[in-house]
Amino acid sequence: MLHPQAAKVIAATADDISVADARFDVVAERERVRKANLKQPREDVARVEDLDARGVRVRLYAAPDAHGVIVHAHGGGFVLNDIDVHDRIARMLANRSGATVISVDYRRPPEHPYPAAVDDMDAVVAWLAETDDPDVSGPIAVHGDSAGACLALVAALRHRERFAAQVLIYPFIDAARDATSYCADGVGFEPDEARWYWSAYAGGDQQRLQLLTDPNFSPVDTDYAGLPPTLIATAEHDILRTEGEALAVAMEQAGVSVVATRYLGMIHGFWRFVDQFDASEVLMGQVVGFLREHGVCRGH
Repeated sequence: MLHPQAAKVIAATADDISVADARFDVVAERERVRKANLKQPREDVARVEDLDARGVRVRLYAAPDAHGVIVHAHGGGFVLNDIDVHDRIARMLANRSGATVISVDYRRPPEHPYPAAVDDMDAVVAWLAETDDPDVSGPIAVHGDSAGACLALVAALRHRERFAAQVLIYPFIDAARDATSYCADGVGFEPDEARWYWSAYAGGDQQRLQLLTDPNFSPVDTDYAGLPPTLIATAEHDILRTEGEALAVAMEQAGVSVVATRYLGMIHGFWRFVDQFDASEVLMGQVVGFLREHGVCRGH
């Protein structure tokens, strides 16, 4: 059953123009969402600073006496959102965890199609190993929501020895799905939108088809052995629920320590919208508890 808070959000956004609609304006939508999010109230964090990580802009959020590092890749279908849009939730993650959050402003299509975002994540991982910033120390986790979870997983696959844990929130990882293979109970995020995002990320639908077997693009049906302990959170009424839960099964079969949680009544995107969904703070608490269990943070 759809949670009343989710039903309210679905009703409020019913007239929004779909990304798959020819009238959709990527640049205008990016700016609209960025401005709207910058108007939101936000928590103070001991240190917030934009840094250059081997040519990639990152925003560092450090709690007092920070222990551990959380590398965060934002969602938005690879195309939308940025570190300003995720500023509020990144502050909350830093304060709740007591760790340093590194929010990655990776390049986005259509201006910068695959593999630009993967390359940027690689650059940040390399920077973490060489920086002498006093707030960047201790065990490292990689964390992402939706398309950001795809980039987080790819980073973990490419750098299996670097991360003590990973958190994947409603991961968007399977570029080969057709409309009938998505979760039938999903609302608010449509299969045609998912396909549009994958095509934009690839640089066109022909390129998407050519990249389907590339695990750095679509990290499914690949070797997950050796990945760090993983938390996967899915939403009951998200078309991506089935691929996130299938990922959990595949990881477990590969010997990865996995915790998978389905948030009942929820829809895609609920984690970031802290004012609309009570479950957002609950998931935040689960993330912090998981990372604490694996030594990444102390938790506040």
